[in-house]
Amino acid sequence: MDSNIKPADSIQTTCPYCGVGCGVAATPSEVTGDKRHPANQGQLCVKGSALHDTLVPAGRLLKPRIEGEERSWPEALAAVCGAIRDAVDQHGPGSVALYLSGQLLTEDYYVANKLAKGFIGTPHVDTNSRLCMSSAVAAHKRAFGEDCVPGCYEDLELADLLVLAGSNTAWAHPVLYQRMQASQRAGRRVVVIDPRRTATADLADLHLKLKPGTDTVLFNGLLVWLSQHGATNPDYIAKHCSGFEETLACALEVAPSVASVAAQCDLAGHEVEQFYRWYADTPRTVTTFSQGVNQSAAGTDNCNAIFNCHLATGRVGKPGASPFSLTGQPNAMGGREVGGLANTLAAHMEYDTPGARERLAGFWGTDRLPEAPGFKAVELFEAVHRGDIKVLWIMGTNPAVSLPDSARVCEALAACPTVIVSDCMANTDTTAFANILLPAAGWGEKDGTVTNSERCISRQRSFLPLTSEARPDWQILTSVARELGHAQAFQYQRPADIFREHAMLSALACKASDGRQVFDIGVLAQLTDAQYNQLEPVQWPVSMGAAGDVTGTPRLFSDGRFATDNGRARMVPISAGLPCQVVTSRYPLVVNTGRIRDQWHSMTRTALVSRLLTHRQEPSIEIHPDDALHYGITDGTLCQLTGPGPEAFLGRARLTADQRPGEVFIPIHWSGCFASQSVATNLIAAVTDPISGQPESKHGIASLSSLASRWQARLMRRESGGGLGALAGLCDYWCRQPLTHSTSWWLAGNQTMDWGSDAQSWLGGEPQLIMADAAQGRFRAAHVVDGRLDAVLLVDREADLLPDLAWLDQCFSAERLSDDQRQCLLAGRSVETEEIGALVCSCFQVGDRQIASAIRRGHATLEALGRTLKCGTNCGSCVPEIRELLAHPA
Repeated sequence: MDSNIKPADSIQTTCPYCGVGCGVAATPSEVTGDKRHPANQGQLCVKGSALHDTLVPAGRLLKPRIEGEERSWPEALAAVCGAIRDAVDQHGPGSVALYLSGQLLTEDYYVANKLAKGFIGTPHVDTNSRLCMSSAVAAHKRAFGEDCVPGCYEDLELADLLVLAGSNTAWAHPVLYQRMQASQRAGRRVVVIDPRRTATADLADLHLKLKPGTDTVLFNGLLVWLSQHGATNPDYIAKHCSGFEETLACALEVAPSVASVAAQCDLAGHEVEQFYRWYADTPRTVTTFSQGVNQSAAGTDNCNAIFNCHLATGRVGKPGASPFSLTGQPNAMGGREVGGLANTLAAHMEYDTPGARERLAGFWGTDRLPEAPGFKAVELFEAVHRGDIKVLWIMGTNPAVSLPDSARVCEALAACPTVIVSDCMANTDTTAFANILLPAAGWGEKDGTVTNSERCISRQRSFLPLTSEARPDWQILTSVARELGHAQAFQYQRPADIFREHAMLSALACKASDGRQVFDIGVLAQLTDAQYNQLEPVQWPVSMGAAGDVTGTPRLFSDGRFATDNGRARMVPISAGLPCQVVTSRYPLVVNTGRIRDQWHSMTRTALVSRLLTHRQEPSIEIHPDDALHYGITDGTLCQLTGPGPEAFLGRARLTADQRPGEVFIPIHWSGCFASQSVATNLIAAVTDPISGQPESKHGIASLSSLASRWQARLMRRESGGGLGALAGLCDYWCRQPLTHSTSWWLAGNQTMDWGSDAQSWLGGEPQLIMADAAQGRFRAAHVVDGRLDAVLLVDREADLLPDLAWLDQCFSAERLSDDQRQCLLAGRSVETEEIGALVCSCFQVGDRQIASAIRRGHATLEALGRTLKCGTNCGSCVPEIRELLAHPA
């Protein structure tokens, strides 16, 4: 939402979704984009625009719980500390582990890392950022000497060649996509590298639809081509790089020619040649990359293969010329700064850096600092499964859904003696395993800082009072530290106290490195409380002018000096890193996973906004039409993907030529709270990059079949809480969708049902309206209380025969059902409102049928549709889909 006017009495804070780090002006009833924030300049995506709708009490964890019973905070803290003490006394500090989240603020992260490593003495502190960004972290360290993103968002606009590798920016980072789109100009080119044609490809001049897992081949081939055509920068290499000859020799073995690259990547030779020529001819090149590159068993090598090409051409840290890692979470980088990864200490200090451990121990005043790194995320939960971890404290994340091989993770959680979960939501797949639940502050109640993808530190300011007995994470951690006897080291009264200590530690680390370390916010250690509260967004490293003004650094390494021992960047020889999981006759399909446009992670926040669930109402399986024909599947069919693991994935088929044949795509968002069997990570094996520990989440294997069902149904109830209970056992598939006036379920089953006698159980009361047509397999029943619709059950043989969802939900808003509504409920169709079709624009609830109708009426341009329907005029996330409808009108 672009607005020149801030809401009255609004607070400037940040959006809690992706790593773009958008600034927002927030009140409890309205959220608009902050035009002063450098990341988004007033723009927000549809999720950000709907943030105020998530500020509801539904589902909040309000009080501490021990074994399911509400208890007081003193009792909960005593239970936490008792479990930690017992584990340390009986099994050593390594029997305790913390699993953190990019949803935490930097101050939360800092206290968690300090408590765990510094005073409990366990090295086992890791984060869900391991699942999305750790390969980029490892590659930055290998190439540049430190975990530093060299460029800034402005470079995305200045670049004359923009390469988007493994990144559906239009859906995952929509505000940056809008900035890219707005900066399109004559002579500028965009190359998209992705096995799928996503919404981002709408921007592309060239889409390289490469074979999954062949990124290293493509970029090794680019390095070879640049060398063979005299397009490298020998002077830059000689002055500022090491390892070029070895790296080139290795690349020649992997990708000696364009023909070899094309064959290995399953691309046309002329496409590869065109990409290489454009890259060679364009000094201002930015290569952005995200999960498609990182989430691989060769993720670190993928990133370094990209860096090698930028280093060979001297395109690092220059305006419009840099590699650029797009972060998945709002504070993944802040967590890395403070040491929230198992293989780092704090403030970018490493375990293997001489003197770093002693320096940190002295700063914190402790003698318990571990001597070696701890378990990375996947290793950590395997250690829980083995029984090595006795106390596991999970904060602000849902590993039962997000980690690979979810079934095994759930087994580990169930067997762990003490699982502590700090969360703002009461019911998630992970909280179900908690022995101790601690109510944490939610967005709007939290106060601190976050760091986005371009190293920009922003203040996240609270504008809501704490809900019930919820507490900020840093405060919970501080209370535990004090209860454990470490009060002297945890005297924090407010987030500013923690931030100042964090900044002071960064200065110490930088000084100890003789100035090589780039991460340095030491000047901010002198901020007063008032200055901290007023802190404007600033990119690290940070300096201070003579007048006391704070200045950030948009670009790094522009002078060719890097954070390595000798000041040179390291080019890294990269072998072909192919996926570990290989298709077989039993599992012939490659499974790709990822985000969809309007959802975030496991939907605990976005599912509170009904309009965000209308773009994609159910879990889906995107299938190429050729594969669908082979497996006898039609569009909308309920399907089952079965992999080597014990659990399958159920979803509705979406046929699209955007998929490569032999590959399918499934969304990551549905959990056991929202669907019966649609956790994407059940199809992902616990295979990780050997360097970064990041899972190969973009490459599973599976077989495909249709899900046999005698009936499909839509159940809707007025009451918003609860689930299906025992009725779920009668379904082979269910999916829950919270709506504005009701809660809806998609249902399907293969059992023979006697709907007439069982309707009362489904509806929660005696039905007053019933229509049955056994010959057609159709049944309709509604429970009405005092003339008001309380529940409705609509059964048919196929889902596409069921009536429009928006109309049905509106029936629940009526104080009394009209005669027409009663008739339509029984007929299973709506007559009072236009059926909008599949939702395209979430901001204004515009569907594809409405757009098609408007196009037929002559509104056949993007601008004309915006004027008549408003679609595409707010966040712009739907623009690629609108253009597709314009290109192929119904």
